[in-house]
Amino acid sequence: MGDHQLRKYESILGLTSSEENPTPLVRLNRVIPFKHATVYAKLEWYNPFGAVKDRVANNLIRDAEEKGTLGEVRKLVEPTSGNTGMGLVMVANAKGYELTTPLSKAIPLEKRTVLRFFGCDVIELDDNLCPAPGAPEGAIAMAMDLGAKDDFHMLNQYENPANPEAHYLTTGPEIWKQTEGKVTHFVAGLGTCGTITGTGRFLKEKNSAIQVKGVHPAEGHDIPGVRSLRQLKQTKLFFPDEYDQTVEINNETAYALCARLNQEESIIAGPSSAMALAGALKMVPDEPGVVAVVIFPDNIFKYATSVRKHVPELFPVDDSMIPSAPSPSELMMDALVKNARTSPDNIDAADLSEMIDAGDTAIVDVRTPVEFDQVRLKNTVNIPLNSLKANAEGLPEDRTKNVVMICASGARSLSGMLVMKSLGYQKVHNLDGGLQAAAEAGIELER
Repeated sequence: MGDHQLRKYESILGLTSSEENPTPLVRLNRVIPFKHATVYAKLEWYNPFGAVKDRVANNLIRDAEEKGTLGEVRKLVEPTSGNTGMGLVMVANAKGYELTTPLSKAIPLEKRTVLRFFGCDVIELDDNLCPAPGAPEGAIAMAMDLGAKDDFHMLNQYENPANPEAHYLTTGPEIWKQTEGKVTHFVAGLGTCGTITGTGRFLKEKNSAIQVKGVHPAEGHDIPGVRSLRQLKQTKLFFPDEYDQTVEINNETAYALCARLNQEESIIAGPSSAMALAGALKMVPDEPGVVAVVIFPDNIFKYATSVRKHVPELFPVDDSMIPSAPSPSELMMDALVKNARTSPDNIDAADLSEMIDAGDTAIVDVRTPVEFDQVRLKNTVNIPLNSLKANAEGLPEDRTKNVVMICASGARSLSGMLVMKSLGYQKVHNLDGGLQAAAEAGIELER
């Protein structure tokens, strides 16, 4: 395996974290308002491929190999918000596997770029920042479709017990040893929940008095790698009864503390690290004897685009980049779209069900053919948004016929509704929430 004292290894996999080769604990001094409690950051970018998810990636493949579930398969598929994919593709490279990862276009460009550079086959989708298990055409659904094929295997970090097991076997023992059994509070951000569940179980077995606390972002957040409370309820590794407390942190708080960590503590932490620490500062008591350990999942270098968005005051204004005032036609178009969003022509899934039952309704899906082939409503015609024009194949000849426009979320189809109205169609509607709303309402989809 290698010599940890000399830091000399026969393979990069020898750097995998363990009780004998732990990631560092660093005490926080300047951003902590406490007088008595001690708070340590566990710096997970010291894992071989730069993130806490390296532990999970290694254990998912090890577990599948030992159980024989891979068989002769050499192609892996896994949906990701970035870090699991990075760890998996590098472990896969070292072991002779290939990796395909469907993911959201909302994931920072840096992560998507590096995944491709590492050799991953990346499929970008209109999905949530973190893949949503319930989305009918999201990254998880596509990965499951590929995983069902004979030449692919899906490891499934969202349900696989090998995810929390990775932390039960490594993160928990490391923290216990590094604090000499003095840890009183363990805090982690909530994503797949493998970290908090596996580490928490180990530490509770050592001392049931240890407080295990979770931090999640607000709904509609922009903090990669973590999940809002609504999203957490969809995952299989979220066990709130095992956690002593959870708290919500918003974008503004997380990014502001992220800047302070980098500038005041000289710790190159990313936004999810700051979110976890912000939660810890709300939940950990400032009392003598308190020793808190907070997981810092990865560093700031993958989040340059996110920082520019959420901490704009750090960047000088380039006059040449300031957009000119919108023209009257642009203002009119903006107003048109805004009005369309609140128009009675926007219908919900219940309205769609009634229209389907009544018959005589045409449903036009404006997504790309690739998206349409993955999942769709029955009896639907596919006309991509950029192909919508008079006499396009599939459009009803009768311009008084009921027409419902549909896409993944209701955004592209809203534009489609406006185009259809400009073509003279009189009864055009847009399905608010798109396919995901239809699936949640129980409308049958086909693949």
